[in-house]
Amino acid sequence: MKRRLENILVTGGAGFIGSNFIHYLYNKTKFSGKIINADKLTYAGNLENLKEINSKFLGKRYFFEKVDICDFSKIKKIFEKYDIDTVVNFAAESHVDRSFFGPKDFVQSNIMGTFTLLEVARENWKDREDVLFHHISTDEVYGSIEEGGYFYEDTAYKPNSPYSASKASSDHLVRVYYKTYGLHTTISNCSNNYGPYQFPEKLIPLMILNIIEEKSLPVYGDGKNVRDWLYVADHCSAIWKILNKGRAGETYNIGGENEFENIKLIHFLCEKIADIKGKEKNYFKKLIKYVKDRPGHDRRYAINCDKIKQELSWRQKFDFEEGLNMTIKWYMDNTSWVDRARSGEYRKWVKKNYKAR
Repeated sequence: MKRRLENILVTGGAGFIGSNFIHYLYNKTKFSGKIINADKLTYAGNLENLKEINSKFLGKRYFFEKVDICDFSKIKKIFEKYDIDTVVNFAAESHVDRSFFGPKDFVQSNIMGTFTLLEVARENWKDREDVLFHHISTDEVYGSIEEGGYFYEDTAYKPNSPYSASKASSDHLVRVYYKTYGLHTTISNCSNNYGPYQFPEKLIPLMILNIIEEKSLPVYGDGKNVRDWLYVADHCSAIWKILNKGRAGETYNIGGENEFENIKLIHFLCEKIADIKGKEKNYFKKLIKYVKDRPGHDRRYAINCDKIKQELSWRQKFDFEEGLNMTIKWYMDNTSWVDRARSGEYRKWVKKNYKAR
């Protein structure tokens, strides 16, 4: 049976990937239905990310609900009010460093929040087959992998942080709701995303902004930890493929196939921004400062994404250098957004938790 895909509930839609996905649906696809954005608006949720969508579609094809996904009764009302037929669950506490200081928030949002959404969907949809619950996860659930190896969809989970453990738990819940209750679900595990609207605590925007402002560039350990980088628009296109053609009960890995050591990535950003600003090639590298490694720091992530390529005919559109150039330009062109994102609750949290570091 063909999926309905008419009233899509996007949880965490004011965040980085969620807001990019909403932009993608309206601007890059033939989607003609409605999007209901449900977001608690914690420090990383920013409705400014969706100003354009708000001005064009609010009250017509776009609706916003400020809600905690752990609130069963409110989520149930949203399902009933908008006749939800698809869930795309981006909502999550996602910053690894923060999970060391406040693991309870990660357990609550990532595990209990996903459980609540699944329960509401099960109660509301019953045995329907034209619906889908799609869960966004991460390659971090697999742990670390040696050079030459890759994560596959059937790789055993081995999380090494409160964040990745909470995401692993939520993945298992989604799988169980398919196996036990027959709820139509899919899961995607993606590599590190980058691009517009990413909160400044994450590696790439943090380094870009610190380079521009000539602030210290902190590098954990020896800087040789390897990450696979995926441009956010490519991630969004993969999710759309899964919503339309992904098989219920399946997991799909989404990778950028752009492996970089952290230190080499930072060198690359330093050189790119030096060129833009007319500085000597190595000018900004003097800002690099090696700091004590973080706990449970996975050495290498590397995704094999053959399955989604072969089954759903998905391909990345942007190579790493092209994506980084666009990302650098976006942050340089949107300094007012950056200033507002850095203020308020996030700044208070940093002051409280990083004072002794």
